Amino acid sequence: MAIEEKIRGSFQKNFAHVQDPRNEQRTSHLLIDIIAIALLAVISGAEGWGAIETYGKAKEEWLKKFLDLPNGIPSHDTFSRVFARLSPQEFEQGFQNWLENIVEQIDINIIAIDGKMLRQSYDRNQQQKSLILVSAWCQEHRLVLGQEKVDSKSNEITAIPQLLNQLDIAGCTITIDAMGTQKEIASQICQKGGDYILALKANQKNLYKAVYESFEKAKEVNSIDLENRHFTQVEKSHNRIEKRTIEVLPASVISSKESSKWQNLATIIRVERERKLWNKTSHEICFYISSLEVDAQEFATKIRSHWGIENTLHWTLDVTFSEDKSRIRRDHAAENFAILRRLAVNLINQEKTLKSSTKMKRYRAALDNNYLLKILSTSS
Repeated sequence: MAIEEKIRGSFQKNFAHVQDPRNEQRTSHLLIDIIAIALLAVISGAEGWGAIETYGKAKEEWLKKFLDLPNGIPSHDTFSRVFARLSPQEFEQGFQNWLENIVEQIDINIIAIDGKMLRQSYDRNQQQKSLILVSAWCQEHRLVLGQEKVDSKSNEITAIPQLLNQLDIAGCTITIDAMGTQKEIASQICQKGGDYILALKANQKNLYKAVYESFEKAKEVNSIDLENRHFTQVEKSHNRIEKRTIEVLPASVISSKESSKWQNLATIIRVERERKLWNKTSHEICFYISSLEVDAQEFATKIRSHWGIENTLHWTLDVTFSEDKSRIRRDHAAENFAILRRLAVNLINQEKTLKSSTKMKRYRAALDNNYLLKILSTSS
């Protein structure tokens, strides 16, 4: 089977269930062709509907090898209208279908969950707020595992449980920042067979106070086991020296009144960070709670991996894919284009033969059809 036919089969398999929102009697272009061109264009650097149309016209002869294109390449207005009306839930399922081909080949141990605002997606005239998406990210394999839209009248606390419902987290450790440090979320993770590491701030006032005082008391009596409950890590990069000291105590040191409210709470963690730049030094202390019982070094690794969702995924989406600058906002278009970007991130990250940045991989894909097919075929 030619690789083009294999790619055609992948699009049919993963997106055949998506319902066409248009009037069937007035359609000139197949929905599967529209989705395929859009994804190929985004992988290759397109950031809007006009760029997707331009890509399609430049690659039309090649695209005909595996797409029907009964009436040529759709216009940018057609792409805009279709993705504005396309069901995000059905399109997200297509994302999940493609993701299954990747996930079944790897082991996932740590999943970071965090929200991101698409700042330019607001519409003042329509009183439409900026779209916020909560994503699940595996730093080890650089994979987006799922995303959930935050309702305009709510916040991440309601979106996180919905996202967790999508995921198979049995045997995984879930890391979430302080917004998601909620008793119900901790219970949901445990009930689905996972473990949690949750950042702790003053939004959980009583627990925060109990954890803080426990570490202060332990410091006074020098009761922290240096071998298992204490770990120091120093990193030097980009003219910066960062020192992180991790201390771990059993949850039994805090009152049962507080600890009993959190399902399977086993440990509390204190992380002290000191960052030295050429012109200043910053210092911060953070606290975490966890259902895990592991040593300080392992906690250091797991907590550190959480920041990959900010430093890798969100940074890539904003800097390489220009997500924060995108003015796509009509109806469901912003959410659907966000799914295109995240699927593109997954596919590009799984292609490992070219040792280069995401930006250069996208540039290569735009120039080299064979390389673009290689990106698609790594998970098809």
